[in-house]
Amino acid sequence: CGAREVEKDLRLTDVETGWYDAGIVDGQNKIVPSVTFRIENVSQEAIDDVQINAIFRRLDEAEAWGDRLVRGIGDEGLEAGATGQPLVVRSERGYTGIEPRLQMLKNSQFVDAKVELFGKHGSRTWVKMGEYPIDRELITD
Repeated sequence: CGAREVEKDLRLTDVETGWYDAGIVDGQNKIVPSVTFRIENVSQEAIDDVQINAIFRRLDEAEAWGDRLVRGIGDEGLEAGATGQPLVVRSERGYTGIEPRLQMLKNSQFVDAKVELFGKHGSRTWVKMGEYPIDRELITD
């Protein structure tokens, strides 16, 4: 079968964002933007092999601050009307500092971020499926 229109066949649900505690890097605390979501198949037929590209940006910058390509739906497919397991996508770039992670979120120099999620099936071009602000809260799991 041909390439499907993911913007019509799929919907992003249960979207949660925040700043993930990425541990200690070079002696400093690190937090990175994170998004968790599910993909729901709202079409009348099963779909497989869907790619998702998450592009993270700071709100004051046009260029990408980080991006991650993940498999949204694998070879096993997603049946019509079904919702997939949660997908967690995190940027590799983030903030580092010597202050506690919660204090980093309150720093006057802190710049908020957003994530744009794009989907693709087969040979179709990438299409934007959603844009979400990164909540200013710490995620530890």
